[in-house]
Amino acid sequence: MILAAVLSSAAGFVDAVGFIHLGGYFVSFMSGNSTRGGTALAEGNWAGFGTAFGLVGAFLVGVVSASILRRLVPSRKRMAVLLYVTAALVCAVVLFDLGLDGWLAPAIMAVAMGAENLIFERNGEVSIGLTYMTGTLVKMGQHMANALLGGDSRLWRRYAALWLSLTTGSVIGGISYLALNLNALWIAVGVMALSVIFNQYVHKSPPRPPATPVIL
Repeated sequence: MILAAVLSSAAGFVDAVGFIHLGGYFVSFMSGNSTRGGTALAEGNWAGFGTAFGLVGAFLVGVVSASILRRLVPSRKRMAVLLYVTAALVCAVVLFDLGLDGWLAPAIMAVAMGAENLIFERNGEVSIGLTYMTGTLVKMGQHMANALLGGDSRLWRRYAALWLSLTTGSVIGGISYLALNLNALWIAVGVMALSVIFNQYVHKSPPRPPATPVIL
């Protein structure tokens, strides 16, 4: 749960950076981009339409590529996706630092956010959505209702923690962008690197005991 909260805050951070940089488009919230793209099309705003649905396409590329990556690596699948997301964010900020970002850096950010949702997967399905909170809020509300009716009073808190993490990350991301522009992504890269280390530590397999010799 700690790792999920940290990664959710990183997603909020990156989305806030992208939102300000793109003037109101998202790199992780694809419902918002779909609505913006639809309204832009209705208004005849082809540039806005292309931006919105270009980001949707990039996000989908991230989901598909991370899903394929999980199937190709024989073990440590979560670690592989964590490294993929980290590398994508590094690529985006390096392009910006080289003055080559244009539309490419935000697209790579969207790829990273799509891939991030594949970090927690169970039986081929996403078990924890890290970059979107609508479903999380619905589940939180359901468990709050259950608690009010005498059920478990703790379950809603894990969903509240995810929402609060993403929201806090977005506040920090917005402030960081105003100070550092897209170089604020280096902060997200640092968080992802720490997540890689944390994941390695938490899921480190204990050493196998030496084999007992067989005496004949």
